[in-house]
Amino acid sequence: MTPTAETTPRAVLGLRDAIGLIVGTVVGVGIFRTPSLVAEHAGSMSVALLAWLAGGLVSLLGALCYAELASTYPNTGGDYHYLTRAFGRRLGFLFAWARLSVVQTGAITLLAFVLGDYASELLQLGPWGSPLCAAIIVVLLTATNIVGVRQGAATQNVLTAVEVSGILLIALAGLAAQPATALPSMSEAAASPGTFGLVMVFVLLTYGGWNEAAYLSGELQDPGRTMVRALVWSLALITGLYLLINWSFLATLGVAGVAGSKAVAADVVHVTLGPQVARLTGALIVVAALTSINAAIFTGARSSYAVGRDFSAFRFLGRWHPVTRTPVNALLTQGAMALALVGLGGLTRSGFETMVEYTAPVFWLFLCLTGIALFVLRRRDPARARPFRVPFYPLTPLLFCATSGYLVYSSLAYTGLGALVGLAVLAAGTLGLAFTKGGS
Repeated sequence: MTPTAETTPRAVLGLRDAIGLIVGTVVGVGIFRTPSLVAEHAGSMSVALLAWLAGGLVSLLGALCYAELASTYPNTGGDYHYLTRAFGRRLGFLFAWARLSVVQTGAITLLAFVLGDYASELLQLGPWGSPLCAAIIVVLLTATNIVGVRQGAATQNVLTAVEVSGILLIALAGLAAQPATALPSMSEAAASPGTFGLVMVFVLLTYGGWNEAAYLSGELQDPGRTMVRALVWSLALITGLYLLINWSFLATLGVAGVAGSKAVAADVVHVTLGPQVARLTGALIVVAALTSINAAIFTGARSSYAVGRDFSAFRFLGRWHPVTRTPVNALLTQGAMALALVGLGGLTRSGFETMVEYTAPVFWLFLCLTGIALFVLRRRDPARARPFRVPFYPLTPLLFCATSGYLVYSSLAYTGLGALVGLAVLAAGTLGLAFTKGGS
């Protein structure tokens, strides 16, 4: 079938939709988990806050690189499209495999289990309550995104607004209290370079997801202008939000209190507003998980759709439904794989740190390669009109690539078996190359 306006992506998303999806993707349940790990390894309030600020700056460097790529080559395939243009179809296919098997479906499953754990405990559903709830959430949000782009984006905007409002209320409650009166603080010792590397793994994990904006470029109105504004405004908002809430946590509980907390947001609300209100933080965490799952489902199917357009063996993924105007087959495939991981997680439960190990090396490897792709495409395609150019080129992308490479090293050097499993699954994707002869 010849592509038409009815069977290909349409530019229906505006600046507000893009900001809602980016903020909703980044600001997830991680901000309720990683502050304790950051405080534990940072050792002081100043180092911890410096790490959160550095995470925002590193993310901004990457976002500027992505803004040039997305505005110059607007495409629903995002990173997949840039990597394919720069390095060829084989590497593009491996990236798409990594998203489908490791990065995106792993993130969806982790978030669904966090939500399932809270719901199961609240409703006392028993040992199988968490995977059951996780499966239901995957099915419902996948169905919402299948119904239509506007429905998925509208759901995201509402969830993001509720989530950000809740985080701001927790932060303001903490800052209104007396700082760290009941709990001792750690000594103000600076973190060693190796420890700071581990701190940045957790910090940048919490900032992870801003690159998902690339998958919106094929559906953005005026992508050359909207993409840059969406990325810069989103990261400015996220960095301010993360600094504010971590300052609130540290001011209320002290570094030792944050480091020793298993539910830092609930503990802050317990100290400031009492145990009854503290229970409401569970509802906020549920909203945060829903927000991130919905955004991950929305953007994740776009790279699979792009693979279906380019490889005849996977043509079924590259169909844009003429009625709902969504990549239905890609969404269904992604949902099925996420459900398979939910089933696996129901049998062999893995903790938060294990999932970080599983996804981090693969994620940062391809982020680094996308940064390198900017250099390749600038040299190979110099006459291409570029609505936005990275400022301070080549320093900005060089810093981003160096940081991404360091995060690949840190995620391997300071983590465990999960990282090797993630790399093994990525390597298994090379078998799929045998079936990729011929384009669509």
